[in-house]
Amino acid sequence: MIRLKPFKAIRPYREYAKEIAARPYDVLNSAEAKIEAGEKSLLHITKPEINFEPTANEYASEVYEKGKECFKKWIENRWLFQDDREKYYIYAQTMDGRTQYGLTACTSAEDYESGKIKKHELTRKDKEEDRIKHVDIQNANIEPVFLSYPDVPEMNALVESVVSEKEAEYDFISDDGFRHQLWIVDEDRHIDAITEIFKTVDYLYIADGHHRTAAAAAIAGIRKRNNPNHSGSEEYNWFMSVIFPESHLKIMDYNRLVKDLNGLSNGEFIEKLKENFVVENKNTSEPYRPDAPRNFSMYLANTWYSLTAKNGAYDDSDPVGCLDVTVLSNLVLDKILDIKDLRTSKRIDFVGGIRGLKALSDKVDSGEFAAAFALYPVSMRQLINIADAGQIMPPKTTWFEPKLRSGLTIHLLK
Repeated sequence: MIRLKPFKAIRPYREYAKEIAARPYDVLNSAEAKIEAGEKSLLHITKPEINFEPTANEYASEVYEKGKECFKKWIENRWLFQDDREKYYIYAQTMDGRTQYGLTACTSAEDYESGKIKKHELTRKDKEEDRIKHVDIQNANIEPVFLSYPDVPEMNALVESVVSEKEAEYDFISDDGFRHQLWIVDEDRHIDAITEIFKTVDYLYIADGHHRTAAAAAIAGIRKRNNPNHSGSEEYNWFMSVIFPESHLKIMDYNRLVKDLNGLSNGEFIEKLKENFVVENKNTSEPYRPDAPRNFSMYLANTWYSLTAKNGAYDDSDPVGCLDVTVLSNLVLDKILDIKDLRTSKRIDFVGGIRGLKALSDKVDSGEFAAAFALYPVSMRQLINIADAGQIMPPKTTWFEPKLRSGLTIHLLK
């Protein structure tokens, strides 16, 4: 049983929604955020280092305080307001003609601690501590966690009913061309039905936002220990999430660039690849995209190649071992190129599939990197199976698009 509850969102007045909405804090570096942030952008709150000249250390105490100051200012300027009663919200994103509908709600920190909200990635302590400080100082979940669950037909029907009967509160096209819509769910019959439907759901799955989830759970624990009158009903026991049915989500490829070939010539490298892959030279600079699991594309010396892992080169019975990211890491990055730790190595970089394959070839052609590898994307079912098995995906495995826009709803912790 999954526990959800509605909440009194702090959100933009309709005329400011597009200006305030921003991409997640961890999608942009500080320099990119500074360029992208308009006067009312939420980035002033989620990446407050951009309010300093030059851009300040994002972990400095005065930076966290600046974010709190900006949050207060956005409310005082009447760019944001708080709903007068607890509600659910339906958030839709449209990209390339495909729309995904998610429910914005408060999810239980206790459900995360008990394993009912499942993870598939490891978190880094420094990033957890950053989010803990940010949430604690703001006293709010400024940005939502991105969750998924196996489809429930009753929930899909309820969402369809709400969006067909009501006008969207927000409806805008962001600068990247994606459409964002938000509906207010404020009828008691719908609110009660949603809460009851999710009691039939066994597990939720973190799609994106592992550090935000871990930080929310940590804050709940800290405040519980510090509150002698803790009852379990406090807002700090809940964190804001947008929850999408599995069938709505699309995971894009998450590709790799390597700085060097570990002392090998191009020809020597290709010969080593042939030990575990069927290598096909496409004899073209036109991008080649992998067409099936365990098929990879490689860009090397102005040419695209197809690499298909040979049978027996990987463990097809292991849900993590047979992932394309694992096969590439084990058979190429580790075995041939001696890149052992994807989290710390300076010899590798990662490019989300939204940037396209030409972004890979351009990086190689510039001389900055020696080779690029494009991967067939992971499926939502693979993600769920791995989380259910209690296993962890390798770093940089999933790239979800479109990204959630932060700022359409904010959850206060008290």
